[in-house]
Amino acid sequence: MKPGILIIDDSLTVRMDLAEAFASAGFAPTACATGAAGREAVQKTAFALIVLDVLLPDADGIELLAAFKNDPATAAIPVMLLATEAEVRDRVRGLRRGADEYVGKPYDPVYVLARARELVRARPEPRDGASSTPPTVLAIDDSATYLEALAFQIRNEGYDVVFARSGQEALELLAVQRVEGILLDLVMPGLSGQETCRRIKATPACRDIPLIMLTALEEQEAMIESINAGADDYITKSADFEVLKARLRAQLRRKHFEDEHRRMREELLHKEMEAAEGRAARELADIRAALLADLERKNEELESFSYAVAHDLRAPLRAIHGFSQLLVEEHASALDADGKRLLRVVRDNVRQMGRLIDDLLALSRLGRQELERVPVDMAALARSVAEELQRVEPRGTVSVRIGDLPCTSGDRGMLQQVFVNLIGNAFKFSQRVSHPTVEIGCMERSEPTYFVSDNGAGFDARFADKLFKVFQRLHRAEEFEGTGVGLAIVQRIVQRHGGRVWAEGAVDRGATFYFTLPAEGGAAHESDGSRDPAGRGQPGGRGARAQGAPEAEPG
Repeated sequence: MKPGILIIDDSLTVRMDLAEAFASAGFAPTACATGAAGREAVQKTAFALIVLDVLLPDADGIELLAAFKNDPATAAIPVMLLATEAEVRDRVRGLRRGADEYVGKPYDPVYVLARARELVRARPEPRDGASSTPPTVLAIDDSATYLEALAFQIRNEGYDVVFARSGQEALELLAVQRVEGILLDLVMPGLSGQETCRRIKATPACRDIPLIMLTALEEQEAMIESINAGADDYITKSADFEVLKARLRAQLRRKHFEDEHRRMREELLHKEMEAAEGRAARELADIRAALLADLERKNEELESFSYAVAHDLRAPLRAIHGFSQLLVEEHASALDADGKRLLRVVRDNVRQMGRLIDDLLALSRLGRQELERVPVDMAALARSVAEELQRVEPRGTVSVRIGDLPCTSGDRGMLQQVFVNLIGNAFKFSQRVSHPTVEIGCMERSEPTYFVSDNGAGFDARFADKLFKVFQRLHRAEEFEGTGVGLAIVQRIVQRHGGRVWAEGAVDRGATFYFTLPAEGGAAHESDGSRDPAGRGQPGGRGARAQGAPEAEPG
């Protein structure tokens, strides 16, 4: 069966001329005047080659080329583009889209037929283990006759061949097409072979491609200059192509061995890096596990030590308290005023020490205590704590406002302790203002953010990071009593629930303590959108009060 050739060109003269030439050469030509007719033809017939005009009345020839190359049914069909001198500027665009050959108008019918035979020839089957795509060789020569003869010889060796008629054309082609070898004529118009060679070898993507310089000159000086320009070999042109083919095979074989050696070296290096990374990861994991185990052990020892010390201090403290009580009850008459004052100081310090021991015991128990998660009504919990604190330790007239607090999931006893410490602090540090006010509420953020706010003494914001450390206080004991442990307990409880706690405040403008907890079952709540965590724009630097919130007054 004759190989089918599809000719798509709007010129009747070109269609008739090419159809006659292909028919006389043993092909079966089909001619179309438009891109649409060409699309329809390839759907009906299997063609061995498409000859395509760059400019068509109903389509861009290069876009039509891209459509053929992107269609699996026609992607393997070689395409020869025809272009006038004015359309040669689209050469690179056509090569990018997959053109197999580019022929300028007016064309040489002999050259077109020679290229057509090469493009539709039956390619040899790949050897076992070899790539199914034959190596591509770029032949650069200004002689069409020599290129045709050269292509015939090289393709018989199983290589594919692409052409360039000048050095500039070769550089443009190399920018868009990968080749495995280059045959370069030494003497050409425009860029010389040596200059073309230098530019190719100066390009990082092309410098490793074997390049053989071809010339009709048998001068030693020309050979030396070519090697100095970067050529890998130098061959004198002759009618006998056997030497050329042998040298080409040798250069491609050398390049193959170099690529294989480079690939094996990179694979070995990659495996060594993976092994090193694996060893480092295992060593890091072992070190981390050992450090965590040591840290847990030391934390347990520290908690046990704190508990033991605090527990053992109770006995001598009880003795001091008991003997001081006997002195007050039975020997007060034997003491003068200064002795009674000193006895009061002893008893006050005993009480302070007792509170400190209680707080230390509570802090140490938090590390060992099992966290029992249950649904917790935070609003009811805050209200009960505030009312109890007002009954047990009334500090004047304190206005307590409790907003809408979403329920959460956590340990009820621990969360009660959080409110006891925070609300108790708010009561304590606001006792000296004329109208003490405490607000308990929640803000809508990425997670529920509860807060306890007061309008009392506040603190210097520069030292806010010290608030949650054990025994760290920002006020003197003569001003406000305390042990410096309560906020550390709050932080420990909140962190065990997966939340975080922080504070904002200013001296004599009150303080606000925030803490986050997970919402219980995604429970929603109404939130006052005007609430600002820093209290900006609100009277006294505090946040707006919850709308309609219940108010608990001292009992």
